[in-house]
Amino acid sequence: MPKVDPRAIDSNSKMKYLDLLWTSIAQLENREETKIFFKDLLSESEALMLARRIEIAKRLIEGESYETIARELKVGMDTINRVQRWLISGSGGYEKAVNGFKKELNWRFVKSSIQNKNKPYSFDWLKQKYPMQFLLFNLSLRNFNISLNP
Repeated sequence: MPKVDPRAIDSNSKMKYLDLLWTSIAQLENREETKIFFKDLLSESEALMLARRIEIAKRLIEGESYETIARELKVGMDTINRVQRWLISGSGGYEKAVNGFKKELNWRFVKSSIQNKNKPYSFDWLKQKYPMQFLLFNLSLRNFNISLNP
């Protein structure tokens, strides 16, 4: 899709188009719907470009140097400067997104550690602690498609 010059579009049309975009995004209910929407909306290149900007913002907020960001993400200093300007003079969208991302990752970590924690001396704990002793048992379960967790 060719680039659009925002100066070539009148302000009413601009407002209408952007309102359609923001409203479309706002009505999505979960991560899966959002992912599907953006996969349909953006090319892989566009999605990666936006994702890298968020990664740059995250690293700038965490205090990483421009040089480290440029080297590790293979981006130019102009891109980093642009994101830094948006962080300073923007409306706080990057910070909100990055903080939300951190909360989500923390929640995923907590949830997985709770789910993966087996009580000592429980059947699951024994299977994890002594996998070779349960080898035949596990193979027979797999062969007969039996699940112990309903």
